[in-house]
Amino acid sequence: MHLIARLFAFCLLFATLSAGAAQVEGLYEVREPVASQDPAERAAAMSRALQTLVVRLTGKREAAQDSRLQPLLADPQQLVQQYVYESGTPVTLSVVFDPVLTQKALREAGLTLQTAERANVLAWWVTEGEVGNTLLVEDQEGAAALRDAARNRGVPLSLPLGDLNEQLLADPQTLRGSDAQALQEASARYAADALLAVVAKGAGESWQADWQLFMGGKRVSGSSSAASQAALADAVLLDVGEQLANRFAGAAAAQSLTLEVQGNDLARYAALQRLLEPFGARLQAVDGTTLVYQVNASPEQLRAQLQLGRLHEVPAQAAPVDAQAAPAQPMQVPAAAADRLRFAW
Repeated sequence: MHLIARLFAFCLLFATLSAGAAQVEGLYEVREPVASQDPAERAAAMSRALQTLVVRLTGKREAAQDSRLQPLLADPQQLVQQYVYESGTPVTLSVVFDPVLTQKALREAGLTLQTAERANVLAWWVTEGEVGNTLLVEDQEGAAALRDAARNRGVPLSLPLGDLNEQLLADPQTLRGSDAQALQEASARYAADALLAVVAKGAGESWQADWQLFMGGKRVSGSSSAASQAALADAVLLDVGEQLANRFAGAAAAQSLTLEVQGNDLARYAALQRLLEPFGARLQAVDGTTLVYQVNASPEQLRAQLQLGRLHEVPAQAAPVDAQAAPAQPMQVPAAAADRLRFAW
Protein backbone atom coordinates (compact mmCIF):
# COMPACT_ATOMS: atom_id res chain seq x y z
CA MET A 1 0.00 0.00 0.00
CA HIS A 2 2.81 2.41 0.86
CA LEU A 3 4.50 1.60 -2.45
CA ILE A 4 1.31 2.40 -4.38
CA ALA A 5 0.93 5.68 -2.52
CA ARG A 6 4.55 6.63 -3.28
CA LEU A 7 4.07 5.84 -6.97
CA PHE A 8 0.98 8.02 -7.02
CA ALA A 9 2.87 10.81 -5.26
CA PHE A 10 5.72 10.61 -7.80
CA CYS A 11 3.24 11.02 -10.64
CA LEU A 12 1.77 14.12 -9.03
CA LEU A 13 4.65 16.06 -10.52
CA PHE A 14 2.95 15.63 -13.89
CA ALA A 15 -0.67 15.88 -12.81
CA THR A 16 -3.05 18.84 -12.93
CA LEU A 17 -5.66 19.89 -10.40
CA SER A 18 -9.39 19.61 -10.91
CA ALA A 19 -11.40 22.62 -12.02
CA GLY A 20 -13.46 22.61 -8.83
CA ALA A 21 -11.63 24.51 -6.11
CA ALA A 22 -9.60 27.65 -6.75
CA GLN A 23 -5.95 28.11 -5.82
CA VAL A 24 -5.19 31.07 -3.55
CA GLU A 25 -2.47 33.14 -5.18
CA GLY A 26 0.23 34.56 -2.93
CA LEU A 27 -1.10 32.62 0.03
CA TYR A 28 2.13 32.99 2.02
CA GLU A 29 2.85 36.62 1.12
CA VAL A 30 1.63 39.29 3.57
CA ARG A 31 1.98 43.08 3.27
CA GLU A 32 2.20 45.24 6.38
CA PRO A 33 2.53 49.05 6.54
CA VAL A 34 5.59 50.29 8.46
CA ALA A 35 6.65 53.67 9.84
CA SER A 36 10.34 53.10 9.08
CA GLN A 37 12.93 50.49 8.11
CA ASP A 38 14.19 50.26 11.68
CA PRO A 39 14.94 46.63 12.71
CA ALA A 40 12.56 46.83 15.67
CA GLU A 41 9.78 48.15 13.43
CA ARG A 42 10.50 45.38 10.93
CA ALA A 43 10.32 42.68 13.62
CA ALA A 44 6.98 44.04 14.85
CA ALA A 45 5.62 44.12 11.30
CA MET A 46 6.71 40.52 10.72
CA SER A 47 4.86 39.46 13.88
CA ARG A 48 1.71 41.20 12.63
CA ALA A 49 2.20 39.57 9.23
CA LEU A 50 2.45 36.14 10.84
CA GLN A 51 -0.78 36.76 12.75
CA THR A 52 -2.49 37.73 9.50
CA LEU A 53 -1.16 34.58 7.86
CA VAL A 54 -2.39 32.41 10.74
CA VAL A 55 -5.92 33.78 10.31
CA ARG A 56 -5.62 33.22 6.55
CA LEU A 57 -4.49 29.61 6.96
CA THR A 58 -6.87 28.60 9.75
CA GLY A 59 -9.90 30.70 8.84
CA LYS A 60 -10.27 31.71 12.50
CA ARG A 61 -9.46 35.22 13.70
CA GLU A 62 -9.02 34.08 17.30
CA ALA A 63 -6.16 31.82 16.18
CA ALA A 64 -3.93 34.90 15.86
CA GLN A 65 -4.12 35.33 19.64
CA ASP A 66 -3.50 31.68 20.47
CA SER A 67 -0.97 31.41 23.29
CA ARG A 68 0.72 28.51 21.49
CA LEU A 69 1.92 30.98 18.85
CA GLN A 70 3.96 33.10 21.26
CA PRO A 71 7.34 31.41 20.54
CA LEU A 72 6.79 31.94 16.80
CA LEU A 73 5.58 35.52 17.20
CA ALA A 74 8.64 36.30 19.31
CA ASP A 75 10.90 35.26 16.41
CA PRO A 76 8.85 35.31 13.19
CA GLN A 77 11.91 35.69 10.96
CA GLN A 78 12.69 31.98 11.42
CA LEU A 79 9.72 31.31 9.10
CA VAL A 80 10.44 34.11 6.60
CA GLN A 81 11.65 33.17 3.14
CA GLN A 82 12.23 36.75 1.98
CA TYR A 83 11.07 40.30 2.59
CA VAL A 84 11.23 43.59 0.71
CA TYR A 85 10.20 47.19 1.33
CA GLU A 86 7.75 48.68 -1.17
CA SER A 87 7.63 52.45 -1.61
CA GLY A 88 4.41 54.33 -1.06
CA THR A 89 2.48 56.19 1.61
CA PRO A 90 2.92 54.50 3.94
CA VAL A 91 5.88 52.28 3.12
CA THR A 92 4.90 48.61 3.03
CA LEU A 93 6.90 45.59 4.15
CA SER A 94 6.15 42.61 1.91
CA VAL A 95 6.89 39.36 3.76
CA VAL A 96 6.96 35.95 2.09
CA PHE A 97 6.82 33.07 4.57
CA ASP A 98 8.26 29.66 3.78
CA PRO A 99 5.26 27.36 3.18
CA VAL A 100 6.89 24.14 4.40
CA LEU A 101 8.43 25.59 7.55
CA THR A 102 5.31 27.59 8.38
CA GLN A 103 2.92 24.66 7.96
CA LYS A 104 5.16 22.43 10.03
CA ALA A 105 5.50 25.01 12.82
CA LEU A 106 1.79 25.79 12.98
CA ARG A 107 0.75 22.14 12.97
CA GLU A 108 3.27 21.39 15.70
CA ALA A 109 1.65 24.23 17.66
CA GLY A 110 -1.64 22.33 17.37
CA LEU A 111 -3.43 24.46 14.75
CA THR A 112 -5.65 23.00 12.02
CA LEU A 113 -4.89 24.50 8.60
CA GLN A 114 -6.98 24.85 5.48
CA THR A 115 -5.69 23.76 2.09
CA ALA A 116 -4.64 26.13 -0.69
CA GLU A 117 -7.64 24.96 -2.74
CA ARG A 118 -10.68 26.87 -1.54
CA ALA A 119 -14.18 27.80 -2.63
CA ASN A 120 -14.19 30.33 -5.46
CA VAL A 121 -16.52 33.18 -4.43
CA LEU A 122 -18.38 35.30 -6.97
CA ALA A 123 -19.04 38.69 -5.37
CA TRP A 124 -22.05 40.80 -6.29
CA TRP A 125 -21.03 44.01 -4.51
CA VAL A 126 -23.23 47.10 -4.84
CA THR A 127 -22.38 50.44 -3.24
CA GLU A 128 -25.36 52.70 -2.59
CA GLY A 129 -24.84 56.39 -3.33
CA GLU A 130 -26.81 59.60 -3.46
CA VAL A 131 -26.79 59.65 -7.26
CA GLY A 132 -27.31 55.92 -7.77
CA ASN A 133 -25.94 52.47 -7.08
CA THR A 134 -22.65 51.06 -8.38
CA LEU A 135 -21.92 47.40 -9.10
CA LEU A 136 -18.26 46.43 -8.80
CA VAL A 137 -17.24 44.58 -11.95
CA GLU A 138 -14.15 43.14 -13.62
CA ASP A 139 -11.47 45.67 -14.68
CA GLN A 140 -13.09 48.46 -12.67
CA GLU A 141 -10.71 50.72 -10.77
CA GLY A 142 -12.86 50.67 -7.64
CA ALA A 143 -12.58 46.88 -7.42
CA ALA A 144 -8.88 47.00 -6.45
CA ALA A 145 -9.62 47.37 -2.73
CA LEU A 146 -11.92 44.35 -2.80
CA ARG A 147 -9.32 42.24 -4.60
CA ASP A 148 -6.64 43.31 -2.11
CA ALA A 149 -8.95 42.34 0.76
CA ALA A 150 -9.62 38.95 -0.82
CA ARG A 151 -5.89 38.27 -1.14
CA ASN A 152 -5.29 39.45 2.42
CA ARG A 153 -7.92 37.06 3.78
CA GLY A 154 -7.10 34.12 1.51
CA VAL A 155 -10.45 34.07 -0.32
CA PRO A 156 -10.42 33.34 -4.08
CA LEU A 157 -12.69 36.04 -5.47
CA SER A 158 -14.15 36.86 -8.87
CA LEU A 159 -16.46 39.64 -10.01
CA PRO A 160 -19.22 39.73 -12.64
CA LEU A 161 -18.52 41.27 -16.02
CA GLY A 162 -21.25 43.83 -15.51
CA ASP A 163 -23.25 43.64 -18.74
CA LEU A 164 -26.63 45.32 -18.97
CA ASN A 165 -28.62 42.39 -17.60
CA GLU A 166 -26.29 42.09 -14.61
CA GLN A 167 -26.46 45.82 -13.93
CA LEU A 168 -30.26 45.64 -13.87
CA LEU A 169 -30.22 42.57 -11.63
CA ALA A 170 -27.75 43.83 -9.03
CA ASP A 171 -29.95 46.24 -7.12
CA PRO A 172 -29.95 46.48 -3.29
CA GLN A 173 -33.39 44.90 -2.94
CA THR A 174 -32.33 41.79 -4.85
CA LEU A 175 -29.00 41.46 -3.01
CA ARG A 176 -30.68 41.81 0.39
CA GLY A 177 -33.36 39.23 -0.46
CA SER A 178 -33.27 35.69 0.85
CA ASP A 179 -34.16 34.15 -2.52
CA ALA A 180 -30.95 33.71 -4.52
CA GLN A 181 -32.50 32.07 -7.58
CA ALA A 182 -32.06 35.11 -9.82
CA LEU A 183 -28.45 35.53 -8.70
CA GLN A 184 -27.74 31.85 -9.15
CA GLU A 185 -29.11 31.89 -12.69
CA ALA A 186 -27.04 34.96 -13.57
CA SER A 187 -23.96 33.41 -11.94
CA ALA A 188 -24.12 30.09 -13.78
CA ARG A 189 -21.77 31.38 -16.48
CA TYR A 190 -19.01 31.92 -13.89
CA ALA A 191 -19.01 28.41 -12.31
CA ALA A 192 -18.43 29.75 -8.79
CA ASP A 193 -18.58 27.62 -5.64
CA ALA A 194 -20.28 30.32 -3.55
CA LEU A 195 -22.13 33.58 -4.13
CA LEU A 196 -21.55 36.69 -2.03
CA ALA A 197 -24.17 39.44 -2.16
CA VAL A 198 -23.12 42.74 -0.56
CA VAL A 199 -24.85 46.08 -0.21
CA ALA A 200 -22.46 48.75 1.09
CA LYS A 201 -22.98 52.40 1.92
CA GLY A 202 -21.20 55.16 3.79
CA ALA A 203 -19.06 58.25 3.63
CA GLY A 204 -15.97 59.62 5.29
CA GLU A 205 -14.98 57.40 8.20
CA SER A 206 -18.27 55.54 8.56
CA TRP A 207 -18.93 52.58 6.25
CA GLN A 208 -21.28 49.63 6.66
CA ALA A 209 -22.21 46.58 4.60
CA ASP A 210 -24.97 43.98 4.77
CA TRP A 211 -23.87 40.71 3.19
CA GLN A 212 -25.20 37.26 2.41
CA LEU A 213 -23.18 34.17 1.50
CA PHE A 214 -24.91 31.40 -0.49
CA MET A 215 -23.10 28.05 -0.68
CA GLY A 216 -24.28 24.48 -1.07
CA GLY A 217 -27.95 25.38 -0.68
CA LYS A 218 -27.31 27.25 2.58
CA ARG A 219 -27.43 30.95 3.34
CA VAL A 220 -25.42 32.87 5.93
CA SER A 221 -25.95 36.58 6.48
CA GLY A 222 -24.18 39.27 8.47
CA SER A 223 -23.08 42.87 8.58
CA SER A 224 -19.67 44.53 8.80
CA SER A 225 -18.52 48.08 9.48
CA ALA A 226 -15.25 50.00 9.12
CA ALA A 227 -13.75 53.47 8.83
CA SER A 228 -13.07 53.36 5.07
CA GLN A 229 -14.12 51.54 1.92
CA ALA A 230 -10.89 49.53 1.87
CA ALA A 231 -11.23 48.58 5.53
CA LEU A 232 -14.87 47.62 4.94
CA ALA A 233 -13.87 45.27 2.12
CA ASP A 234 -11.31 43.66 4.42
CA ALA A 235 -13.86 43.31 7.24
CA VAL A 236 -16.40 41.64 4.95
CA LEU A 237 -13.83 39.21 3.53
CA LEU A 238 -12.62 38.37 7.04
CA ASP A 239 -16.18 37.45 8.03
CA VAL A 240 -16.74 35.51 4.81
CA GLY A 241 -13.42 33.69 5.15
CA GLU A 242 -14.47 32.45 8.59
CA GLN A 243 -17.78 31.19 7.24
CA LEU A 244 -16.05 29.31 4.43
CA ALA A 245 -13.54 27.78 6.85
CA ASN A 246 -16.38 26.63 9.13
CA ARG A 247 -17.99 24.87 6.21
CA PHE A 248 -14.98 23.32 4.51
CA ALA A 249 -12.23 22.87 7.14
CA GLY A 250 -11.88 20.15 9.75
CA ALA A 251 -13.85 20.50 12.98
CA ALA A 252 -13.61 19.50 16.61
CA ALA A 253 -16.60 17.20 16.13
CA ALA A 254 -14.62 15.02 13.72
CA GLN A 255 -15.06 11.25 13.73
CA SER A 256 -13.41 8.33 12.01
CA LEU A 257 -14.90 7.83 8.55
CA THR A 258 -14.22 5.46 5.68
CA LEU A 259 -14.32 7.30 2.37
CA GLU A 260 -14.57 5.53 -0.99
CA VAL A 261 -13.90 7.63 -4.08
CA GLN A 262 -14.62 6.13 -7.50
CA GLY A 263 -13.41 7.07 -10.97
CA ASN A 264 -9.88 8.27 -10.16
CA ASP A 265 -6.92 8.89 -12.42
CA LEU A 266 -3.60 10.53 -11.58
CA ALA A 267 -4.86 14.09 -11.98
CA ARG A 268 -7.92 13.37 -9.85
CA TYR A 269 -5.77 11.66 -7.24
CA ALA A 270 -3.71 14.84 -7.00
CA ALA A 271 -6.81 16.97 -6.50
CA LEU A 272 -8.24 14.49 -3.99
CA GLN A 273 -5.08 14.50 -1.88
CA ARG A 274 -5.31 18.28 -1.58
CA LEU A 275 -9.02 18.25 -0.79
CA LEU A 276 -8.54 15.69 1.98
CA GLU A 277 -5.46 17.33 3.49
CA PRO A 278 -7.32 18.94 6.45
CA PHE A 279 -8.75 15.59 7.51
CA GLY A 280 -5.58 13.54 8.00
CA ALA A 281 -6.50 11.19 5.14
CA ARG A 282 -4.80 7.79 5.05
CA LEU A 283 -5.02 5.69 1.91
CA GLN A 284 -6.25 2.20 2.87
CA ALA A 285 -6.96 0.41 -0.40
CA VAL A 286 -6.68 0.80 -4.18
CA ASP A 287 -9.05 -1.12 -6.44
CA GLY A 288 -8.67 -0.12 -10.07
CA THR A 289 -9.84 3.49 -10.16
CA THR A 290 -11.45 3.31 -6.70
CA LEU A 291 -9.57 4.60 -3.67
CA VAL A 292 -10.50 3.98 -0.03
CA TYR A 293 -9.37 6.39 2.68
CA GLN A 294 -9.63 6.63 6.43
CA VAL A 295 -10.31 10.25 7.43
CA ASN A 296 -11.07 12.26 10.56
CA ALA A 297 -13.97 14.58 9.75
CA SER A 298 -17.62 15.24 10.33
CA PRO A 299 -19.81 13.84 7.52
CA GLU A 300 -21.20 17.31 6.77
CA GLN A 301 -17.81 18.95 6.33
CA LEU A 302 -16.42 16.04 4.33
CA ARG A 303 -19.41 16.28 1.98
CA ALA A 304 -18.92 20.04 1.63
CA GLN A 305 -15.21 19.65 0.89
CA LEU A 306 -15.73 16.96 -1.75
CA GLN A 307 -18.55 18.91 -3.40
CA LEU A 308 -16.06 21.78 -3.62
CA GLY A 309 -13.98 19.47 -5.85
CA ARG A 310 -17.04 18.68 -8.01
CA LEU A 311 -17.47 15.13 -6.69
CA HIS A 312 -20.95 13.72 -6.15
CA GLU A 313 -22.17 11.33 -3.49
CA VAL A 314 -23.04 7.78 -4.56
CA PRO A 315 -25.82 5.80 -2.84
CA ALA A 316 -24.56 2.85 -0.82
CA GLN A 317 -26.24 0.31 -3.13
CA ALA A 318 -24.79 1.80 -6.34
CA ALA A 319 -22.24 -0.15 -8.30
CA PRO A 320 -18.67 1.23 -8.43
CA VAL A 321 -17.96 3.69 -11.23
CA ASP A 322 -14.96 1.92 -12.67
CA ALA A 323 -14.04 1.39 -16.30
CA GLN A 324 -11.84 -1.60 -15.41
CA ALA A 325 -13.07 -5.13 -14.97
CA ALA A 326 -14.37 -6.15 -11.55
CA PRO A 327 -11.69 -7.73 -9.34
CA ALA A 328 -11.72 -11.41 -8.63
CA GLN A 329 -11.70 -10.81 -4.87
CA PRO A 330 -13.76 -8.19 -3.00
CA MET A 331 -11.80 -5.23 -1.71
CA GLN A 332 -10.85 -5.46 1.95
CA VAL A 333 -11.94 -2.38 3.89
CA PRO A 334 -10.86 -1.80 7.51
CA ALA A 335 -13.68 -2.74 9.88
CA ALA A 336 -12.83 -0.09 12.46
CA ALA A 337 -14.56 2.72 10.53
CA ALA A 338 -17.48 4.33 12.36
CA ASP A 339 -19.19 5.28 9.11
CA ARG A 340 -18.72 5.09 5.37
CA LEU A 341 -19.28 7.59 2.57
CA ARG A 342 -19.07 6.92 -1.17
CA PHE A 343 -18.29 9.57 -3.77
CA ALA A 344 -17.48 9.57 -7.48
CA TRP A 345 -16.02 12.01 -9.98
